[in-house]
Amino acid sequence: MKGLPTSTLVTPTYNWPQALELLLLSITKQTVLPDEVIVADDGSTEETTKLIEEFQKNFPVPLHHVRHEDIGNRKPMIMNKAIAKAKGDYIIEIDGDIIMHKNFVEDHLKFAKKGHYLFGSRSSIQKSILNDIFKNKTTSFHFFSKGITKRARTIHFPFYMNFMKSVEKRSSKLRGCNMSFWKSDFIKVNGFNESLVGWGIDDSELIQRFHNIGIHGRRLKFCGLVFHIYHKEQPKNHIHINQEIEDRTVREKITFIDKGVNQYL
Repeated sequence: MKGLPTSTLVTPTYNWPQALELLLLSITKQTVLPDEVIVADDGSTEETTKLIEEFQKNFPVPLHHVRHEDIGNRKPMIMNKAIAKAKGDYIIEIDGDIIMHKNFVEDHLKFAKKGHYLFGSRSSIQKSILNDIFKNKTTSFHFFSKGITKRARTIHFPFYMNFMKSVEKRSSKLRGCNMSFWKSDFIKVNGFNESLVGWGIDDSELIQRFHNIGIHGRRLKFCGLVFHIYHKEQPKNHIHINQEIEDRTVREKITFIDKGVNQYL
């Protein structure tokens, strides 16, 4: 579509090739394709590498695999490494356990606006149907699909976005599994904070720095739809450390962090 920014879709992954396969399949069915896709691999085994290599043979856009060794959860670092290599002006970030609605990329690009980032919500795919969706390689879900929670979030009605206003403060509804931003803004705040430890808060801390430099958010409502594949929650052993870092970012209005994407540019 004319007038849309060039885009890179980036997804982190770690040792769940079954989920990554469905995500990649859902990309191939998009009404508007990103200009490239980067899998940010936090040290998965050879099985993930082989899956990506198989997809690279016939993927409709360039598919890149950025990987580092597995020495614990280092999502902020691998995301920085991946986004540093991104050629698109606009970054769409989704988790590696997400299946996208066919209009997902189109919605993010259509509503991309300078001085803003976008964030969407998610429906959840329940544990009871996982065997079926992996066996059948299911990538299409709707309001009446079995095994889906939060069904209102499956409705695609982008006209509603005409009534959505910008938000000047970080929303509690922010989810890193479904958001997008300009690469230039990402570089301005030096990307993800590699001082964060283990799981959690990396996305919200980044977005807080966006707000600290005057970037506003806009929530995707009834568009930018995604379906999150059930899994057990990640351990939160270090969440208090990350929370302290985010609290300081809020309190001191920090805009630029020391350990960030500039190491890889």
